[in-house]
Amino acid sequence: MSGTNAASGAAPCRFAHYFVICGIDTETGLEPDELAGENFEQSPLKRTFKSKVLAHYPENVEWNPFDQDAVNMLCMPKGLSFRTQADSREPQFHSFLITREDGSRTYGFVHTFYEEVTSPQICSAMQTLYQMHQAENPSSATPSSSSSSSSSMDSLASSLDEADSPSSSSCRSAACGGYDASRDTLYVSKALCLITPMPFMHACRRFLSQVHRAVAAAAPPPLPLESYVHNILYEVPLPPPGRSLKFHGVYEPIVCQRPGPGELPLADFPLGQTFTLLGVENLVQLFNCTLLEMQILLYSQDYQRLMTVAEGITTLLFPFQWQHVYVPILPASLLHFLDAPVPYLMGLQSKEGTDRSKLELPQEANLCFVDIDNHCIELPEDFPQFPNKPELIQELSEVLLRYGISPVGGAPPTSVPTSTTTPGSVSTRHPGLKSQQALRELEDDGRNGNLGGEQLAVLDLLQGNATLERLQALAKRTGVRVEALRGVGGEGEAQGGRTAVEEEELRNAKLNVQLREVFASRFTTMFADYEAFVIQSAPDLESWLTNREQMHNFDKASFLSDQPEPYLPFLSHFIETQMFATFIDNKIMSQWEEKEPLLRVFDGRINKARLYNVRAPSLRSSNYQRCTILKESAQAIEQRLLKIDHTAIHPHLLDMKIGQGKYEQGFFPKLQSDVLSVGPTNNNRWSNRTATAQRRKDRHRQQTEHLTLDNDLKEKYMQEARSLGKNLRQPKLSDLSPAVIAQTNWKFVEGLLKECRMKTKRMLVEKMGREAVELGHGEANITGLEENTLIASLCDLLERIWSHGLQVKQGKSALWSHLLHYQAREEKLEQQQQQAESPVSNGPERRKSESSIGMPSLRASVIQDMRHIQSMGAIKTDVGRARAWIRLSLEKKLLSQHLKQLLSRQALTKKLYKRYAFLRCEEEKEQFLFHLLSLNTVDYFCFTSVFTTIMIPYRAVIIPIKKLSNAMTTSNPWVCVSGELGDSGVRQITKNVLEMTFDCQNLGKLTTVQLGHDNSGLLAKWLVDCVMVRNEITGHTYKFPCGRWLGKGVDDGSLERVLIGELALPNADEDCGRGCRTPDMQHSPGQTRRSSITSMGGRGYKPTSAQIQEAIGEAVNIICKHFHKPEKERGSLTILLCGEVGLVGALEQFFHNGFKSARLFQKTVFVWDFVEKAVAYMESADQMGDMQETAEPLGLTCVSLCHYVSAINSSPRNIGKDGKFQLLVCLGARDRLLIQWLPLLVECPVIQRMYEESALLRDRTTVNALIAVLQTLHDFPITLEASLVKGIDL
Repeated sequence: MSGTNAASGAAPCRFAHYFVICGIDTETGLEPDELAGENFEQSPLKRTFKSKVLAHYPENVEWNPFDQDAVNMLCMPKGLSFRTQADSREPQFHSFLITREDGSRTYGFVHTFYEEVTSPQICSAMQTLYQMHQAENPSSATPSSSSSSSSSMDSLASSLDEADSPSSSSCRSAACGGYDASRDTLYVSKALCLITPMPFMHACRRFLSQVHRAVAAAAPPPLPLESYVHNILYEVPLPPPGRSLKFHGVYEPIVCQRPGPGELPLADFPLGQTFTLLGVENLVQLFNCTLLEMQILLYSQDYQRLMTVAEGITTLLFPFQWQHVYVPILPASLLHFLDAPVPYLMGLQSKEGTDRSKLELPQEANLCFVDIDNHCIELPEDFPQFPNKPELIQELSEVLLRYGISPVGGAPPTSVPTSTTTPGSVSTRHPGLKSQQALRELEDDGRNGNLGGEQLAVLDLLQGNATLERLQALAKRTGVRVEALRGVGGEGEAQGGRTAVEEEELRNAKLNVQLREVFASRFTTMFADYEAFVIQSAPDLESWLTNREQMHNFDKASFLSDQPEPYLPFLSHFIETQMFATFIDNKIMSQWEEKEPLLRVFDGRINKARLYNVRAPSLRSSNYQRCTILKESAQAIEQRLLKIDHTAIHPHLLDMKIGQGKYEQGFFPKLQSDVLSVGPTNNNRWSNRTATAQRRKDRHRQQTEHLTLDNDLKEKYMQEARSLGKNLRQPKLSDLSPAVIAQTNWKFVEGLLKECRMKTKRMLVEKMGREAVELGHGEANITGLEENTLIASLCDLLERIWSHGLQVKQGKSALWSHLLHYQAREEKLEQQQQQAESPVSNGPERRKSESSIGMPSLRASVIQDMRHIQSMGAIKTDVGRARAWIRLSLEKKLLSQHLKQLLSRQALTKKLYKRYAFLRCEEEKEQFLFHLLSLNTVDYFCFTSVFTTIMIPYRAVIIPIKKLSNAMTTSNPWVCVSGELGDSGVRQITKNVLEMTFDCQNLGKLTTVQLGHDNSGLLAKWLVDCVMVRNEITGHTYKFPCGRWLGKGVDDGSLERVLIGELALPNADEDCGRGCRTPDMQHSPGQTRRSSITSMGGRGYKPTSAQIQEAIGEAVNIICKHFHKPEKERGSLTILLCGEVGLVGALEQFFHNGFKSARLFQKTVFVWDFVEKAVAYMESADQMGDMQETAEPLGLTCVSLCHYVSAINSSPRNIGKDGKFQLLVCLGARDRLLIQWLPLLVECPVIQRMYEESALLRDRTTVNALIAVLQTLHDFPITLEASLVKGIDL
């Protein structure tokens, strides 16, 4: 095996893939960086210039091709930065990562330092620029209060440190911020970078810091630098899983460790720092937003902080993984990427002194903005909280306190200085605080990874040592540098012979793993039974991948029904996310291929938990279970770090050309590329071992490829199978041509359209429940919770579509902003038209007089719906208004139509949106509106059910039957409308005006109308066909059929009736502007009147006894189903009792079967007459003593029946005989007395006079069967609506 192959053969197992040097290219000279958004008013020292990759070793690694543009951009995100001897030139450290197409990551660790510029061309170019700048801006010659340090490419250097540094006083000279080649020394930033496959942050930081020390030291390093670089590139392996490894830097050994197969994966970024920066409460909220896949923007001056928080939050997601755009450091040239209409997690560097309010973000409706330096976060509106949040915060706080970290967060914000107060000015007022201040700054820099080895050692010695703290403060104040305190502790030896740095790393590692275990244990508890709900439906991988989109992979409904109530709001959102879908995909694919590592660890934990704890009893418990393995997890890491498993080969002399690597203090030498481009030729043991392992793997892969399908095809399927966002994990950093930006936006447009298709399909399927029925759930019913989740996610999608490609952002909601523009234009046009026309139009009034009385039509109008929302005082924000408007349009089945109307004003759309915006892609826009149109096939009450406290105008219309009665009546009618949320109270209707409007608090879905009159005047009898009531905001119209008389001496003598409502379907001509209207006169009245059931001559249809029994069974069945639904989703019980196919109607039919109702030349007899006669008989029998022999319970039953009948009869309401029978059935069902009353009525001798021999009521077997059916209702708590039992005193 040749040298090159040896190197590449072992690369997957190499600790580092590349060593990179970035800086100024002396040949091309100073090139301004246009992409970074140049500001020519700034002093040239503060401007941004292009950096270049000066060298990288080796040239290329097969499985991790070198991306020059990306590495350069991320090593120096703000390009080159210049300093003079007057400025602070502390070295800085930051990390970055590059996400590849397949989602795998490569990490970069960067040590930036300042090197003197020796090129006379660059010095004179800078001098010229400075002179030009002074000529153009003479005022800028006087220094500003902040020094030029903020020009740092990174602005990483904390200005607090710099204000404290001895040179800062000289910086206040007139030359501050200026440059004079004859007097000043010019320095430029240079970056050393290691690119590694795994995030060994501490080890890389120490290695790079030692390399820089070797360059800066007076004496040359023990070996040429090439030896150390060659060693880390080719001779240091990755530690095997579960082992630790020691390798050698320039001066000290470096130790790193890797978790074992059953442990949480490697995460080396200090989580403790993330908690310190944000505080536990904020961090848990940020974690929640990440789980719900919102857009997350991190904001800090310090790149390492951005990276630490981003990596910290994503490692806490175990076993899930962030599936969308992930760019912890967004270079200045990629700011357009904030326009991405997809979930993202990005980090943006804040410029010193810029205010958050000045930051123009394209979309904020669903944005979680994290201001790291100010320790605060801005959350989106209205999202569900993480389950057991208070207990989780408590447990995390306890872990932090054990390590001496405050759970409140808010480390001293060293990166955000104010220009007026410097730490120096603090000390004059509070001399006692000075030492604490100095220590705090050191601590904070230590956490940021911005301290070199010696300073870290100083920090550790200072902590807990008051004398040394005072010394350090004094030294800092007087400008003496404490270079090293080796004499105090011999290389800073801490306990057990470890250096203070190692001690700190061990502490960080233990804290990291314990904090992560707390989060991991939450998921292990919440998803302990997830496997039971995974649907394994495909026979093989190929068919699963091809049909992935059509497959139903997880039984969401059953899973949610199995969870504790308090978890549901969060879980119903979370199981809709891409990260959960991918997790389930990985689970299904693990049948056919090796388990994904995170899944393997998670499943292992669940199985272990099952062994120790049979979870059946606590299944639905929402009790918080604390993490039980904190100690063991920390011990595992400690043991690995104390007992080193492997030691890498020491750096050694290479076969180099003599005299080439000239050593010069303070300058990084030009390395010899020929010795660094290839690895060692000897097959050392680890490369040999991994090569064999690799060969074994290759053989295995070839075999499996024959068995399944070839990898390219699989990859293609996988890319398609994994939905939106996967193909755009990170923007292309290498090519920023307009064509590439356009292509990226095109991908977004396609992704949004696909997401819209998936969401509308899911909403339809859930609502219609077809899939649920196929999965054996019986009658499908989408739960209100799931529906709410899906609608919230639709609102989020519409906001993202409307914010894609905005020209100028206005307000937090892009959709509402567009609507306001539209409203302003339309209202202006309306005014112009009104001025032009004379107001003569009497259209609606005339139509009312020619047609019979009905509902005037409700015009569909975008503006009208906006005005309704604007008048709702409870909604305070634009995002809230946009969501309410979407819900209202969806409920009215006008969402697609409204948006089409909004987008039809093309001039407005062009003014507001760039050419590439989704809303300006004609074909996609049409398809999008078509997908939304499909939602009109189902009924939503997503507005009515959410805004329960608003005032709503209602319109009620009474429709009499003109042919058979007076259209007019002399009595005074009244109406009372009831719904699921309350009733309107009695509303008097003006005499002979059969229509009224009234405002009252949202009644919800309407259930009943009480209609009555006071029986005054000569024409007091009134035959009413139906009552129509419409919600004037949502347009929902309810029909309450009557078909009966109201009046004394006619029908059953009722003066008031309780009518049961049903939602009226809009007529076919609704779109033409017509509303609901009276049935045409030649047709029979609106309801198949109850005359068939009740007594009105008994004309019409008579059901058979089998049909009657079936109807009763069905009515009882529906009531049972009602109570098996979750309480919030049950709807109205009144309709199930008294509605068209309700229990009351079915029992009326039972009592009517064989009833001798119509008598010749006599008054009609009603079932209620039979009940009254039976009660009268019982009462007289009781008085005569006949009942005394009967069993005690029977006697009590008699008493209860008599009591209820007399209470109904003595009620002040005139509800008529059929109304009284209805009331008796309802009360009997509520109080579980029906089955006791039936035998009494059957036994009563009155039955022989009033019923024929063949009547069902006289058939013992049938009555017993009826009693058995009604018995099932005893399991349920039946409550009756107030409108039914009003005035009944029991």
